[in-house]
Amino acid sequence: MLELKSLKKSYHQGSQTIRIFEDLNFHVQEGERVAIMGKSGSGKSTFLSLISGIIKPDAGDITLNTVSYKELKESQLNDFRAMNIGFIFQNFHLVSYLNALENVMLPAKVCKVSKPKEKAIKLLERVGLGHRLDHLPSELSGGEKQRVAIARALIHNPKIILADEPSGNLDDQTGNSVMDSLFELIKQNHTTLILVTHSKEVAARCEKTYELVQGNLKLC
Repeated sequence: MLELKSLKKSYHQGSQTIRIFEDLNFHVQEGERVAIMGKSGSGKSTFLSLISGIIKPDAGDITLNTVSYKELKESQLNDFRAMNIGFIFQNFHLVSYLNALENVMLPAKVCKVSKPKEKAIKLLERVGLGHRLDHLPSELSGGEKQRVAIARALIHNPKIILADEPSGNLDDQTGNSVMDSLFELIKQNHTTLILVTHSKEVAARCEKTYELVQGNLKLC
């Protein structure tokens, strides 16, 4: 479903070259839930950015549903990302002047989802926010914001969800509740999940856990 083949990625800081990945290979099957762990600076965010197509590898290729990123022009890759990938971030990234319902509907407009309002309402109800549809992000708790973000990520039925520390800014009780919502919806929709986390408890909810060490993924 997703395959990374012989990826290389490095950054330049002045005269210094920082090599993140030298020969990274990785694959995920459809519907699989995979956790990625690793120390700060190990390349976890770069890993997600490569999968999303936001940044390009120096060499190698990524395929999602048999579509090669190398064969897509920039505009095509942007469209492909919008249609096939959902994102959940640690800091929520909700639009401050839009209410919960409007935030969830944003990807639906880009991806031409039919009956977007109806679907957004149903998703918000499924994450326990049916009574908060018209509330702005400033009027929501951290856990409620993350539930909105989960609903937004799933409204266009993406093939894969990329989640970067989705419970990282939440207390344990709230974080557990939010992760319950995420995993329930992921399971119901049979959506593939790649989850970056520092929490062993969160990682244990996935079928596989990898640790990113010196540019390589080690199965735990």
